[in-house]
Amino acid sequence: MGEESIFDEMWGRAGALREPYRSFNDWLGAEDPKRLRAKQREAEDLFRLTGITFNVYGRAEAEERLIPFDIIPRIVSGGEWLRLSRGIEQRVRAINAFLYDIYHGQEMIKAGRLPAEMISRNEAFLPHMIGVSPPGGIYTHIVGIDLVRTGPDEFYVLEDNARTPSGVSYMLENRETMLQMFPELFARNRVQPVQTYPADLLRSLAASAPQCAGSNPTVAVLTPGIYNSAYFEHAFLADQMGVELVEGHDLRVVDGRVAMRTTQGYKPIDVLYRRVDDDFLDPLNFNPESALGVPGIMDVYRAGGITIANAPGTGIADDKAIYSYMPEIVEFYTGERPLLGNVPTWRCSEPEALAHVLAHLDELVVKEVHGSGGYGMLIGPTSSKKELAAFRQKLMARPSNYIAQPTLSLSTVPVFSRAGLSPRHVDLRPFVLMGPDGIKITPGGLTRVALKKGSLVVNSSQGGGTKDTWVLED
Repeated sequence: MGEESIFDEMWGRAGALREPYRSFNDWLGAEDPKRLRAKQREAEDLFRLTGITFNVYGRAEAEERLIPFDIIPRIVSGGEWLRLSRGIEQRVRAINAFLYDIYHGQEMIKAGRLPAEMISRNEAFLPHMIGVSPPGGIYTHIVGIDLVRTGPDEFYVLEDNARTPSGVSYMLENRETMLQMFPELFARNRVQPVQTYPADLLRSLAASAPQCAGSNPTVAVLTPGIYNSAYFEHAFLADQMGVELVEGHDLRVVDGRVAMRTTQGYKPIDVLYRRVDDDFLDPLNFNPESALGVPGIMDVYRAGGITIANAPGTGIADDKAIYSYMPEIVEFYTGERPLLGNVPTWRCSEPEALAHVLAHLDELVVKEVHGSGGYGMLIGPTSSKKELAAFRQKLMARPSNYIAQPTLSLSTVPVFSRAGLSPRHVDLRPFVLMGPDGIKITPGGLTRVALKKGSLVVNSSQGGGTKDTWVLED
């Protein structure tokens, strides 16, 4: 991948300033680099003060780390965002319809458009959800769609996050930090707001309450606790929505409802925004060892006594083997061609695809079907011969556990470095709220940036950072 073939969102491919960055660039040219360096340090201090950290798993000390923040915003025009939004909304509607279908009539399988074993042998498929219709027909209340860009009009979906998408707190804090440090920038650029997200989330969750709820539904956030890597976000969102943050031991089933402990006794909950995985949600129905969930909550859920957001069993839509069928899924359930393309994907469970992947391992990105956070993946072009050989053995031992994709020329956005502005690769996670009354997409989302020069790995667990994402009013 030559540098000249990579699309830079500020400078294009030919080094000509792109329109969305014009006003920002004028401001930047008049700024003293020393002041900007001081502001970059100030931003880091602010994040440290707020306690915006995440835990890194897989290390002896599981240390808490500050996610690096870069002060150069990523800027998207209103027109670009409008086109993206249409594609995101189409995809989320299709995912929700797909989830309803696989837990009910399985029409897509009957039509021969999806192999039955993609569901029956999938560990993310939840038999307990067969025949269960969630309140309002909504499975995917909160979705994060990971997008990458390769050119002026070329966007691809990298993966769908329909289980428990995280990162929205960083989107909100990034904007808060930029507003605090550079108010003059927002006075001269018409940037669409993101700060309404917590209120929008609460409204959307309340609208998804079960029929037994009153006119003012009780919403709570279920967290696995302080040792979870995203605990900061769980606490942040509960606080911003003005609802209770609860753990499994705070809840119990009382008179056929899930209720939380309060100073006045147990109070029924109508909507539970859970950040606990399916397997740990109910020790009576799933993992009996789990101390994080609520015994009997699935029985209440199946009886229509509570809304769980996102619905149990949505994890199958995160599955990277299912992802490879998303173009067919979108077409089957919407009757339309997908507005957003998938990255071409080889399913290693298929012998021809496996042979191709093994022959081109040093050129491809290989991912675990159920993996997340950048763990368990191989980036062929940057791997050593020893790493390639070791991964080849894993791939041959369990081919159905992997998919492979080409190494894309991800777009770059400048970061503020010691040497001035330097290009770094980015992706984007827009956040989507779905309720019975419609879909709302927050303008922007979380831009994750690979801080190492030339690196394509943007995950915070792998050393990536974040940026504020601006969508301009056109």
